[in-house]
Parts: sequence; C-alpha cells; structure tokens
Amino acid sequence: MSLVTKKITPEWFEAIQSGKKDYELRLADFNIEEGDTLRLEEWIDVGDARQATGRILEKKVTHVRKVDLNDWIKAQPEIVNEGFFVIRF
Repeated sequence: MSLVTKKITPEWFEAIQSGKKDYELRLADFNIEEGDTLRLEEWIDVGDARQATGRILEKKVTHVRKVDLNDWIKAQPEIVNEGFFVIRF
C-alpha cells in the first residue's frame, strides 16, 4: 500500500473536507490502487506562482477504475459532443 500525494485547489479541498465530494477525477498519469492512501495538499495561486496552504487531507482509496476514453468513444461517439456526467448518490 502506497501514499500518493497530489495537489488540489481550495474549492475541491473544501468539498471533500465537508463530505459533499467523495470521489476524485484525475489524469491517469500515476499509479494508484485500492488500499493506497491519497494525500491531497491544498495549493493556491499567488500572483504568477502557486503555494501550499499547509492544509492536507488523507483518504484511503476504496475503489479505482481507469477509464479508456477511446473505448467509450468507439461505443458511443456522441460522448465527443455531449461529454458525460459522473453521478454518485
């Protein structure tokens, strides 16, 4: 089990911290698996730079699904024009 650290903006940090958001969508350019811990570090824009606020959330990963958009587009080409929702309830 690994610790994976990613930056996050205040808007999404707050949504996760408050419990309104319990998922994360990320470009699949890193390795993460069920059982890993996702460490989210809040960062803000300060002028032309970014800086850490010092606020951190750590969440245990309970489910991961990598989506191959090429497969989806082949099956449902309207995704290109319409996009798609991620809905959890």
